[in-house]
Amino acid sequence: MDKNEQDRLNKQMRFIEEIDKEKLIGRQTYLSDASRKENDAEHAWHMAIMAVLLKEYANEKIDVLKTMTMLLIHDIVEIDAGDTYAYDEEAKKTQRERELAAADRIFGLLPHDQAEYMRGLWDEFEERRTPEAKFARTLDNVQPVMLNSASCGKSWQEKGVHLSQILKRNEHTMDGSEELWNYAFDNYIKPNVDAGKIKKD
Repeated sequence: MDKNEQDRLNKQMRFIEEIDKEKLIGRQTYLSDASRKENDAEHAWHMAIMAVLLKEYANEKIDVLKTMTMLLIHDIVEIDAGDTYAYDEEAKKTQRERELAAADRIFGLLPHDQAEYMRGLWDEFEERRTPEAKFARTLDNVQPVMLNSASCGKSWQEKGVHLSQILKRNEHTMDGSEELWNYAFDNYIKPNVDAGKIKKD
């Protein structure tokens, strides 16, 4: 291995070591048994499997490997930026700025070609224009709704979440998959509204 190859491998391993910190970033969503809240790495793993299993419900044909990779890296920026709660309007004001700075630093640890590729996928996810990005965003929204319902609406009740907040957050969820959004609404959201675990407006 020559010096350039050694330098490349050093950068790759440095990035791999750095992203282990994603396991330390807590989210607001409880696990299905409500015993504790999930972390970012668990969230990403869960959605990567969802992308493989649920690809047939995408509105448009998708590249599954690209979608999986996008999902696995989309929250890496939270190592620096922290998790921004979906309904925290004050934190959302600085979210973009914090996450852009994090993306520059963290993806910048990689060799140039891989840094460019990974950062490009992250930007693509954020822009939500391609079939893969739209479907990834659908899964990113459906997964916590599923877990919130499975945990008997624990997080929704703790935060006093209203139906209007959920609908606002999910206004583009059907862009990636109408079928998955309709399923999530009928099976996870509506029953919890009826049970009083999500507040009616």
